[in-house]
Amino acid sequence: MARWDLDPDHSIIEFRVAHMVVSKTAGRFMDYSGVVEMDAEAHQFKTIEATINTGSVNTNHEKRDAHLRNADFFDVEKFPTMTYKMKSYKKTGEGYMALGDLTLHGVTKEITLVGTFNGVSKDPWGNTRAGFTAEGKVNRKDFGMIWNKTLDTGGFVVGDEVNIRLDIECIKAKKP
Repeated sequence: MARWDLDPDHSIIEFRVAHMVVSKTAGRFMDYSGVVEMDAEAHQFKTIEATINTGSVNTNHEKRDAHLRNADFFDVEKFPTMTYKMKSYKKTGEGYMALGDLTLHGVTKEITLVGTFNGVSKDPWGNTRAGFTAEGKVNRKDFGMIWNKTLDTGGFVVGDEVNIRLDIECIKAKKP
């Protein structure tokens, strides 16, 4: 097993949620870090841990981002980070399924991420890199994010189910 550090310059942590019933709003987190302990050749993970700065949420709309940062949603003053810690994983054919704890808004819930290991390569600077993609879903209300408004048509401004997608590139830590 070797330590691999998440490379935020070549990774994406994003989410999508229903907006006004008729579309989806997408957003990303711009500031995060993480560590993966794995045997890349055998595609075996021992540890996956990540910390995300909730104040770094970016939906490309300043007013909405400010609302997401306030107490109605992420409440970044009180909960400046969210964390994920993998508890177990299993191979599923060509992919894997990781079970872990997501702590968000002061609440910890178990979530499942389903993904694929995208391989390993050397970059031109001598670093070994590995990539993987994962997706999962959470219900924002499970984490105490209950703000909403009812539409005249009977739907809601914001959906409850949030789709998560991770495109992660890690750099193998050099031995001291």
